[in-house]
Amino acid sequence: MKDVDDTEFVQFVDGHARELRRTAFLMCGDWTRAEDATQDALLKLYVAWSRIERGGGLRAYAHRAVTTAVVDQSRRPWRREVGGPNLPEKGHDPITHVDRRLAVVRALQSLPHRRRQCVVLRYFADLSVRETAEQLGTTTGTVKSQTARALDQVREALQEQGLDIELEEQL
Repeated sequence: MKDVDDTEFVQFVDGHARELRRTAFLMCGDWTRAEDATQDALLKLYVAWSRIERGGGLRAYAHRAVTTAVVDQSRRPWRREVGGPNLPEKGHDPITHVDRRLAVVRALQSLPHRRRQCVVLRYFADLSVRETAEQLGTTTGTVKSQTARALDQVREALQEQGLDIELEEQL
């Protein structure tokens, strides 16, 4: 049996695990489920590590694995409950922004699954329309329309809460 050097994998995980966990959280709305999905995705990544191209495809593969893990979890009957409102991990935000971020997270949680995936991958994972379409196994047109509808829905939800938030600043 060949002795495997895991240094590259460990470096990748050290550099990207937090981002992947945050992406998973924004898709499912629960930190515990996000952690589980991230671990599932990293396990799949480790198993496929020797076959994966190390260029730009590595990050995309990891995001695809996280997306798939979140979807797989949501299909499990014991995972269909919606978690409480938690804030995504992202540095030390000033207290004045916490309420706004919480409102945006709540609005994201109200979106249908596919629309939420589009917004999270486009704006939080910073993927292009094409990369998002590849991740979700759909067309670029679908990503564009789902994202536009999702952003409209989020804006409406924020307005219903009486919040006048520039959505682009929060995304």
